[in-house]
Amino acid sequence: MGYYVKVQENVKVYVEDLNPKGEKTIVFLHGWPGDHNLFEYQFNYLPKLGYRCIGIDQRGFGKSDKPYEGYDYDRLSDDVRCVVNGLKLHDFVLAGHSTGGAIAIRYMFRHSGYGVSKLALFAAAAPSLIKRPNFPYGIEEEDVIKIIEQTYTDRPKMLSDFGDTFFFQHITKPFSDWFLQLGLQAANWSTAEIAKTWIKEVLFCDLKTINVPTLIIHGIHDKIVPFPLGKVQNQEIKNSKLIPFEFSGHASFYDERDRFNKELVKFIEE
Repeated sequence: MGYYVKVQENVKVYVEDLNPKGEKTIVFLHGWPGDHNLFEYQFNYLPKLGYRCIGIDQRGFGKSDKPYEGYDYDRLSDDVRCVVNGLKLHDFVLAGHSTGGAIAIRYMFRHSGYGVSKLALFAAAAPSLIKRPNFPYGIEEEDVIKIIEQTYTDRPKMLSDFGDTFFFQHITKPFSDWFLQLGLQAANWSTAEIAKTWIKEVLFCDLKTINVPTLIIHGIHDKIVPFPLGKVQNQEIKNSKLIPFEFSGHASFYDERDRFNKELVKFIEE
């Protein structure tokens, strides 16, 4: 079942709520440039086991409203809090992929982990997606600037190129087309603004404040959020466990979906 939650005066975000009567709740935050449908292969499995799965389309993406502003991590984590309040969620697992993982981490810091019993990070873009003077991991800032420039000149080509590096396992042409369509549902400006946020924002302090059990799943072949970032998260988050996925790129939830689903269920049930 899907509905909208108001997060600001003129902004509503779309929420997919599967198996609302499920005993345990998992809130999924998708990565850039997709929407909640990236977790299709979790949503067709986890509710059958009795879990309630909530997928939020971030502002600017999927079916959510697409305002011109509000693409910093503070505002995006506040949007999550609005959904948590609106649905009266408590004792839930917060799960974020890539940029969604960064938003989940900022939520834990900014909202003191309100309602969250466990955290799951999948190739999270944290503590910094780009290399910085005192941080040698991540990708080059110039690569992000190229993405922003391409977004403004030929977004379909940029998204198609991005999809080529997203997966490690072979994907079919129809699947590749589906992934491209997810990205095209976003607004051009929101696509670019999130990329600008990668350059502007860091989450070093945020990581140290997390005190719930945390699962970190990261593909060792990830070309978008390099594997060393998962190691840094594991070092900085007190009660965390890193599981390297040897046959995954940036999309472990698809590259190794059976193992991914099993590890997630195991973590939820621990």
